[in-house]
Amino acid sequence: MKTTAGRAKYPLHHAFTLIEVMVVVIILGILATLVAPRVLDRIDQARQMAAKSQIRMLSNSIQRFKMDTRQYPDSLQDLVSNPGLSGWQEGGYLEHSRVPKDPWGREYVYIHPGRDGRDFDLYSYGRDGQRGGSGYDAEIRSWELD
Repeated sequence: MKTTAGRAKYPLHHAFTLIEVMVVVIILGILATLVAPRVLDRIDQARQMAAKSQIRMLSNSIQRFKMDTRQYPDSLQDLVSNPGLSGWQEGGYLEHSRVPKDPWGREYVYIHPGRDGRDFDLYSYGRDGQRGGSGYDAEIRSWELD
């Protein structure tokens, strides 16, 4: 660096102008409005798929309980408590020795006997946590799964 009269001369540093910063912020805002709904939709879709998977797993556990005890459990909690079988292993019919909550953090609904002649009904109320609804707010029911 060259010095002039004891002071160092620094090259000029260029900064962004306010207009350039505003243009970048506007572009990022537009991208966010286009991308955010797609990302949020994927999250809802993943939660719905997880609920379907858990309902299938719970339904299989209920069926295994029925095969071993010759009766359906009175509640989902029965799947982790000892039904009086010899050779019972702690945790029973479920992984992690606990009944999972649905992906929205609520309890699954289990009814035995089920309605309309079904042995049991097992379902989640979906994203909104209420009966009815459509799309991601619709109930996910064991008897309607593929």
